Amino acid sequence: MSALFSPFTLRGITLRNRLVVSPMCEYSSQDGFANDWHLVHLGSRAVGGAGLILTEAAAVSPEGRITPDDLGIWKDDHIAGLRRINDFIVAQGCVPGIQLAHAGRKASHQSPWKGSAVVPETEGGWQTVAPSAEPFTSNEPAPLELDKAGLEKVRADFREATRRSLEAGFQVIELHAAHGYLFHEFLSPLSNHRTDEYGGSFENRCRLLLEVTEETRAILPDTLPLLVRISATDWTEGGWNINDSVALAELLKARGVDLLDCSTGGNVPKADIPVGPGYQVPFATRVRQDTGLPTGAVGMITTAEQAEEIINKGQADLVLLARELLRDPYFPLHAAHELGANVKWPVQYERAQPRK
Repeated sequence: MSALFSPFTLRGITLRNRLVVSPMCEYSSQDGFANDWHLVHLGSRAVGGAGLILTEAAAVSPEGRITPDDLGIWKDDHIAGLRRINDFIVAQGCVPGIQLAHAGRKASHQSPWKGSAVVPETEGGWQTVAPSAEPFTSNEPAPLELDKAGLEKVRADFREATRRSLEAGFQVIELHAAHGYLFHEFLSPLSNHRTDEYGGSFENRCRLLLEVTEETRAILPDTLPLLVRISATDWTEGGWNINDSVALAELLKARGVDLLDCSTGGNVPKADIPVGPGYQVPFATRVRQDTGLPTGAVGMITTAEQAEEIINKGQADLVLLARELLRDPYFPLHAAHELGANVKWPVQYERAQPRK
């Protein structure tokens, strides 16, 4: 039996296999609304056999968007469109999840194919916020350092986004604390230079994420899992590292987090990252081995054999795919055939199922 196609249970949710659609920004929304693009994009991956689908980063506030084109969940009007997509995903035997996010100082940029430059406020951009008034790059406007009222707004925005996520039918929630966005900015000493209770020591830099984690877990039913995505290292001397990630994993585990989604990087404009097949997998393995917390592996995982090995060797509990699922929405069905796993194809597609 294929390890990759064995079921996996988190709390009251059982995934039909270990393949997860990783959050991938589509930059295709207007005013945060999901539309037909998102239905087809996410729905086709459900038809394609994935076990869990995580939406792209869904902004918990307008100022938390990376771009004006981001998906959002900052108002009740967003719920209906997301519910429509989730109903379809569930009907395919797949589990719908959402990644809740705030971009921090990396907000108010153009979408990649529009140039990725900062969007000035005169052209519809907005004031960004961060733990410290330091921009991501020297040629960008400085963010506003969050004061107590600003921190409470962040917490409240995540609370309300969690409530809306449940109303929209999501069964898994992931907090985005990676890639140089707001929570990661607080975690890393490279971007957090505060002198209050949210800066300085490791415990202080973790405080905001832990507060939001506790509040999110309190809102979620006990039957639904909570995930957190982190950047396990900044790939930069003096920055966040794997030892910090292991220590954070212990704190998150104690607060009811069910799985740590282990990515890397994103908080420093120029980092020496040894990109290659499975280059981030060892971080997921280290966290899993040291803490016992289930982990997800992501990053240049492109073949069925590679994904199978990760699960079979106990390097991670889930495999998250991004670009490979853009190339092939039906990768799980094809991988199952390659690995000799017996999976059910959609009845509409059974005539095309390869035979052994």
